[in-house]
Amino acid sequence: MGKGGTQHFEFFGPHGPAVLVLVLPAVCYALIIGCNKESCLKLWPEFKLPSLPQTVSFYSNEAMLVYLAWFFGVALLHVILPGQKAEGVVLPNGKRLTYKLNAFRIFLITYGAALYFGFVSRQLDLGWLYDNFAQLLTAAIIFSSALSVYLYASSFRKGALLSGHGATGYPAYDFWMGRELNPRLLGGAFDLKEFCELYPGMMGWALINLGMAHKQWAATGSLTTSMLLVNVFQLYYVVDALWCEKAILTTMDITTDGFGFMLAFGDLAWVPFTFTSCARYLVDYPQHLSVAATCLVLAVKLLGYAVFRGANSQKDMFRANPSDPRVAHLRTLKTERGTQLIISGWWGTARHINYFGDWIMGVAWCMPAGLQGLASVVPYFYCIYFASLLIHRERRDEHACRLKYGKDWDKYCALVRYRIVPYLY
Repeated sequence: MGKGGTQHFEFFGPHGPAVLVLVLPAVCYALIIGCNKESCLKLWPEFKLPSLPQTVSFYSNEAMLVYLAWFFGVALLHVILPGQKAEGVVLPNGKRLTYKLNAFRIFLITYGAALYFGFVSRQLDLGWLYDNFAQLLTAAIIFSSALSVYLYASSFRKGALLSGHGATGYPAYDFWMGRELNPRLLGGAFDLKEFCELYPGMMGWALINLGMAHKQWAATGSLTTSMLLVNVFQLYYVVDALWCEKAILTTMDITTDGFGFMLAFGDLAWVPFTFTSCARYLVDYPQHLSVAATCLVLAVKLLGYAVFRGANSQKDMFRANPSDPRVAHLRTLKTERGTQLIISGWWGTARHINYFGDWIMGVAWCMPAGLQGLASVVPYFYCIYFASLLIHRERRDEHACRLKYGKDWDKYCALVRYRIVPYLY
């Protein structure tokens, strides 16, 4: 909807994204400046600001070439390797797009090669990823920004299917949200958005974590329990996403949002270079966990997983077959659309109880690097950021559901009062 309509704006209004495109890269750099091998922001027992690192370089041609080789190398593998074909949801023009899914296969090749050549044959210095972390971040920011400019410019070609969220007529907002819904290359065979969503960024996240582990191993001859936990927890998350690649085709990112700076930067720079903060921190400040501390971290992780998987499995079973004995006992609210909203079980405790489980697991990711208390905020960055992301996502979901269900959504909210955290929020 254009400027004259009643467009619903997120991200601080139609001009807010003009600030966000500068603030988010700055946050990425702040995490490096805020905590590195030379100094680290301290909150307790005494507040101490970090000094500007003297040995950190923020750009190199070598890092740029490596990043480009990684992105286009993964793209080449995506094109030449076989993969499952899957159809996406029905688009606003009534058509369905076909996607080629081979993310897990590519990950096995790349991650397996890194493990073998880095830790077995020792022919590859994965610690280079730690040594050149800031330069690689700059390369990712430059590339994702250039890609965003291309996406915005190409969206004005004739026949491009536009996103309802990103074609408002406000340039900054549309650049951020993405004007075109599903930009494609190679005659429509290569879907840019789905590729960037899962392939180079998610795989890069796991590989950077592995590089941090390799750096610690090379420096000390062993790996701390904390480094192992961070790598294993986050590796499982990445593997699960890649193994279940087909599931992404029904997410809001793919079905509703255009492909602009928000997703391009988020997928290619934010995810691999902020989610690895704990592993990078543990290279500079190794944490040796006791058996009790390790058990505590595992218990929090299992609690989060139980809530997350229990809620999602219950919902999936109900959608597949409401008469299934495992979900037939659930109470529901029938809507005028003819669908049913679950109002008991996991989904009777909070409207987005799965988000709560997801966040608890995020806390477990941070704990191995932050169990010494509030000495530094950097190890806790992910769970702090993730909380704000989930709250924002919940607000987006609430707005969409209110439009979808109308007055039935008010009835549902009266029955299921809490948004994410039972009895609290």
